[in-house]
Amino acid sequence: MTTAVAAKTTTNAIGRRRWASLTAKYGVYGGIIVLIAVNIFISTDFVSLSNLRVQLYQAVPVLIVALGMALVIGTEGIDLSVGAVIALSSSILPLYLGYGVWVSIALAILAGGVAGLISGSLVAFARVQPIVATLAMMIGLRGLAVIMNGASAKPIDDMTLLDLGLTGWLSLPTMAYVAVVLVAIVAFVMRRTTVGRNLVAVGDNPSASFLSGLPVRRILLAVYIASGMLAAIAGILIAGHGAYADPANYGLNYELLAITAVVVGGTPLSGGQVRVIGTVAGTIFMQLVTATLVQNNVKNSYAQMIEAVIICIAVFVARESASR
Repeated sequence: MTTAVAAKTTTNAIGRRRWASLTAKYGVYGGIIVLIAVNIFISTDFVSLSNLRVQLYQAVPVLIVALGMALVIGTEGIDLSVGAVIALSSSILPLYLGYGVWVSIALAILAGGVAGLISGSLVAFARVQPIVATLAMMIGLRGLAVIMNGASAKPIDDMTLLDLGLTGWLSLPTMAYVAVVLVAIVAFVMRRTTVGRNLVAVGDNPSASFLSGLPVRRILLAVYIASGMLAAIAGILIAGHGAYADPANYGLNYELLAITAVVVGGTPLSGGQVRVIGTVAGTIFMQLVTATLVQNNVKNSYAQMIEAVIICIAVFVARESASR
């Protein structure tokens, strides 16, 4: 009898873990299908090109930031400074447009890379906890951005920047094509390069990776620099879309949006995995959740509670899946 009970318990545990694994890998895609069907049922205008553009304008910056966040989380880290990097990059644009639009864009991306370098150095060399290091950067960078830009928002009238943020090709925003290119690059790095394999190894077991001779510190530096640069690109697109630089308000809560997209997409917070396509799906899913709630006139306070529940479920499922 005891043996039978033990066997049944083991079978049930294996079943739960298998269910959790399948849910972690494919649940977000089922959620996307359900949400699209619900929204189409509510209003057929949901699938119109105009609404698609609106959804992309909102989702693309989050996706770009989430790509960098996924790399950082893959090393069992976190980057809370991405929202402040968005503010910093947007504040740099109007200051250096007089030297040429591409110079200002390059400086904005460089600033994001430098911010990531500082965060990565604190984590890799000073061994500061990622959440502490990037929290300090989040506070400092936003203050620096506001000081650089002044007390009020500054307009941006350069057509190249406005084209990046507002115009499109074949009825889709230019920023969507930028995001596709960045997704392809990150996916290639993770699946086809030694850097990607080393990143996963460092996230899975940093001590063993160090002892085996892997460049753990360089990997940590690389992911935080990449996260900073991707956040800066998102800031450039946001500024181009808004046609002004407002570091006091740009990038607020983007670190939370990015973490949510990554976790919902199946990348565990414990590191050792990076699901690039899952991150794309997680971003789309959370954008659809927001669109559904807005379409049904749900108050923002309730919407935040619903999103919190989704995060908790995603973390729980990821933990169950990882324990198999």
